[in-house]
Amino acid sequence: MINMREKLKIKIGEEFKPAPQFKKLYYIYLLLAIIFAILWWYLPVLLFTPFGVKVGITILILAILIFIAYWIRKYYETMVYKLTKDEIVWRRGVWFKKTGIVPYNRITNIDIGQGPISRMLGIASLKIQTAGYSGPSGGFGSPAEMKIEGVKQFEELRELIMEFVKGKKPVAIETYEEENIDLKILNELVKIRKLLEKSSEK
Repeated sequence: MINMREKLKIKIGEEFKPAPQFKKLYYIYLLLAIIFAILWWYLPVLLFTPFGVKVGITILILAILIFIAYWIRKYYETMVYKLTKDEIVWRRGVWFKKTGIVPYNRITNIDIGQGPISRMLGIASLKIQTAGYSGPSGGFGSPAEMKIEGVKQFEELRELIMEFVKGKKPVAIETYEEENIDLKILNELVKIRKLLEKSSEK
């Protein structure tokens, strides 16, 4: 595990960010949105509308695009992850800050998500599935999930997290044992009560 940490340059208890390629991914999405969602109707506007309309629409579109480009940069800067000995901590959000904690003993599975553009950039996201944990996807009992996005060495990071998961006692076993202890205590109390009742009858 030590060699893996050195390769990933991730130290337990220290924060890390997505790879810089993740920011490029968002800019590519923005470019595709311009090509397929804006140009097809914007070009006819430039050709067939009055000058004042052209200027007004152009200024509006440029303002929106500049705002989105600014948001992408700021959003990337706020994305932070941290692995501790017991849990994964994440934080993000430009205007509305969001923070979450996922204990290792709640993790049931880790999937790797990688689209064609992400594959070209050499990054992927880890989709962490949990059981019975109250998180951003819903209330207690729902399959809450988190993502570690824009990871360059995603296979190695997945293996590192799974080593922590395997080192923890599964939640189902812990719950089962706790229930058994409670049941044993209850049975012992019932036995003591019966013995006391018998002794008082004598």
